[in-house]
Amino acid sequence: MPEGDVVRRAAQQLDRALRGEELVGCELRWPTLAGRSLHGTTTVEVVSRGKHLLHRFDSGMTLHSHLRMDGRWQLRATARMTPNAVRSKAIRVLLATSQWTAIGYRLGMLDLVDTRDERTLVGHLGPDLLGDDWDPQRAKALLRRQPARQIGAALLDQRNLAGLGTIWTTETLFHEQVNPWAVIADLADERLDAVLSTVHRLLSAAAERPGFEQQVAAYGRAGQPCPRCGRLLRTGPVGEQPEQRTLGFCPGCQIS
Repeated sequence: MPEGDVVRRAAQQLDRALRGEELVGCELRWPTLAGRSLHGTTTVEVVSRGKHLLHRFDSGMTLHSHLRMDGRWQLRATARMTPNAVRSKAIRVLLATSQWTAIGYRLGMLDLVDTRDERTLVGHLGPDLLGDDWDPQRAKALLRRQPARQIGAALLDQRNLAGLGTIWTTETLFHEQVNPWAVIADLADERLDAVLSTVHRLLSAAAERPGFEQQVAAYGRAGQPCPRCGRLLRTGPVGEQPEQRTLGFCPGCQIS
């Protein structure tokens, strides 16, 4: 699933292309939005909130989307759009200005709400690692509310901090040599502070530098030697179903 860095870059690209521009065409190919349209409205801004994307219009409406596992947004020049280009069954939304057309493919969520009601969709999220509301002390307090929970599962819970997925959870815990299955109660404040500082630094770097994720040390490298101690890296499940996820780790310098 794309993490906050990918969603942030998507929001920035859409914002640069569509902000201040009127929609000359709109198709919302979503069952609950049948008959709804944004034609003639103007984009005020496109922003990210964790892994969620909020597209605000001057009509006072917000188009909310979530990429889930396979979703993506793509921009194409409107002048180059053809009937074949819009026939794909993977398309969930088309938003066209005179210059650019934003196409949402395989989106996992699509909602149209009053902008004042955005909190019904994203109000449950913890502080956004890439947002103006990022507050490590608040994130730490939220983590501390469940002292018996495994740190790996707690970091992936968007109600504690928003935007984090398995890539940067793996990398953060590896970097800080923290056992993904350590319970929060066993981690000193200084340890949690270091984890939150590192995850903020890594996700921020990934958002600013496309391709940064290729520099991972542990994620996706199971069976390869740990660059720190030489033991073979492994993967294992954290959390409970249906939220259970898989993280990479080193059985030497993180577990032993």
